[in-house]
Amino acid sequence: MEKFTLLQSKAVPLPIENVDTDQIIPARFLKATNKIGFGNNLFRDWRYNDKNEEIPNFVLNNSKYSGSILVAGDNFGCGSSREHAAWALTDYGFKVIVSSYFADIFKGNALNNGLLPIQVSPEFLKEMFQAIEDNSEVEITVDLETQTISFNDKTESFAIDSYKKICMLNGYDDIDFLVSKKAEIEQFEQNRTLSYEF
Repeated sequence: MEKFTLLQSKAVPLPIENVDTDQIIPARFLKATNKIGFGNNLFRDWRYNDKNEEIPNFVLNNSKYSGSILVAGDNFGCGSSREHAAWALTDYGFKVIVSSYFADIFKGNALNNGLLPIQVSPEFLKEMFQAIEDNSEVEITVDLETQTISFNDKTESFAIDSYKKICMLNGYDDIDFLVSKKAEIEQFEQNRTLSYEF
């Protein structure tokens, strides 16, 4: 995974609540087992009609909006536990998802794939949507080290599991993290004493 420390980006607004994983990546596209190419079918049924033509009023088809931050409505990532939803979002180019609530399994899948889910207050989310509507060029800053997200003159702190924070800051997956501790593990093994009782 890529290291994540500081991100400054424009944002794509998706003010829809209860977006489930089947809407993020429909089940018919889950046949592949690697993570490449899922971005092509992100929000497929919202982006294209049955003739495979772009639906003009969907936000991903609007050239006015771009960036590596998706600002979504409440309860994002609900529904089934498919990890492909996180794969599709990252393959499309998103690095951060902002919402006032995330489904727990989606949140875990996102973090495991280098996608940072930032849960903010409903008030902050509403202000962010308004700022993007007022100016699609507004820049949002995400600082993982300080765990803050800001735009214009507004800032809010967000929570993240301390282990996942270490992994994201260093670009580690779970295996990389263990490998990073190899010297400490070997030292522990050399120093530990075994006692046997008979």
